[in-house]
Amino acid sequence: MTTTKNIIYIHTHDSGRILSPYGYDVPTPSLKKFAEDATLFRQAYCVGPTCSPSRAGLLTGMYPHSNGMLGLSQRGFGLHDYSHHLVRFLKNRGYQTVLCGIQHEVGSYLNPEEGAKTIGYDENISADNSGYAEEELVKWDYNNALRVKEWLRNVKKDKPFFLSYGLFATHRRFPKEKKEGIDSKYVMPPYPVIDNEVTREDYTGYLVSSSWFDDSFKVVIETLKEEGLYDNSIIIFTTDHGIPFPFSKCNLTDAGIGVSLIMRVPESSSKGEVIDGLVSQVDLFPTLCDLLNIEKPENLQGISFAEMFEDRKAKVREEIFAEVNFHTSYEPVRCIRTSKYKYIRYYDEDYLKVNMSNIDNSPTKDFYLKNGLDSVVKYREALYDLTYDPGERSNVIEDARYASVADDMRRKLDDYQQKTDDPLLTGHIQVKDVWKVNKQQCVNPSSKDPNDYV
Repeated sequence: MTTTKNIIYIHTHDSGRILSPYGYDVPTPSLKKFAEDATLFRQAYCVGPTCSPSRAGLLTGMYPHSNGMLGLSQRGFGLHDYSHHLVRFLKNRGYQTVLCGIQHEVGSYLNPEEGAKTIGYDENISADNSGYAEEELVKWDYNNALRVKEWLRNVKKDKPFFLSYGLFATHRRFPKEKKEGIDSKYVMPPYPVIDNEVTREDYTGYLVSSSWFDDSFKVVIETLKEEGLYDNSIIIFTTDHGIPFPFSKCNLTDAGIGVSLIMRVPESSSKGEVIDGLVSQVDLFPTLCDLLNIEKPENLQGISFAEMFEDRKAKVREEIFAEVNFHTSYEPVRCIRTSKYKYIRYYDEDYLKVNMSNIDNSPTKDFYLKNGLDSVVKYREALYDLTYDPGERSNVIEDARYASVADDMRRKLDDYQQKTDDPLLTGHIQVKDVWKVNKQQCVNPSSKDPNDYV
């Protein structure tokens, strides 16, 4: 479709779709302005609602159980083969590859130097983050935006480049300082978080963090325009999964797997348009190959949605798939989602309760812990009619009226698992010594008690 050379990949941490281009009252005006000049995907989904598996799926074009990223990189998980990474692929085809800020495919996400070396980036231009407390890392994001600005002002334009700019925002811990115009008395926590004084104050921290992101994003987009790179680049904005609140991140409901995806392809006729067709982040790699007229590697498991940039009504998928294996504890789950239905299967039938360490520590989590979180149960199987139950709260798996739908969804999920050689087909995944894994009953993901770990 295009011979556009540069790729700018901008990604936040834990934002889901809770951003202003998706209709939320969130202080991200620069992102909204960009969306109006790009293509906004309303039904984009990650392959796994945890940080490393999600990003690894996007950057390899393979599902986590296929590429090896079953859990978090800082907890000992990794790719089977880093030559499958998009960075290596583009580098081997003449691209200059540059990392600034967060990567989540190798080791600690706060150690971009290690990540850049293992993944194979040509350059790591990240600012030093050693002096920041966790709640101050949004300032590191901004310093990284300035690093990107400087790099773009000096880049040689005779060679295409891939630039990954990863932000800590909107990950916890949220910034402590307030921002003008953001007042907890006048905010509404997004579904499915309950609305009360505790959760409003907590969600206000998310809004402050998102505001910092938007300031950083503005620096990068304005620099691309100033340097004449804006119209010679494919610009991608996305995030890894849902927001870091209970029943969002690390859940296969849409609150967990639904993600922002906003792309600007210069020659596209879909700029300024909204697309409602299903897409998965695993599809991004093959899509870039088609947009750049590059032959796809054989290991890709995604489906190109390049045609959507010419025909916003194009339908490339009937369903998407997502999974959880490990976050802090072992929680094997699979799902299939169509435009009308969601089917979720929990494979650990001996523990159909909430894995509480898989919920980030927060005031909102503390509220739920005080109100019986340990007694909440999970269904072995769940089927949701998304037309009448978009919040996924009424499980109709036992409803005879949905029996044929349930059978069809089970069959499609099984076919997908067979095709991708899902290890759950042969039993539970055995924990390796190099993985850091909390026990399922553990509450605190950062527990210092060795008895809380497998």
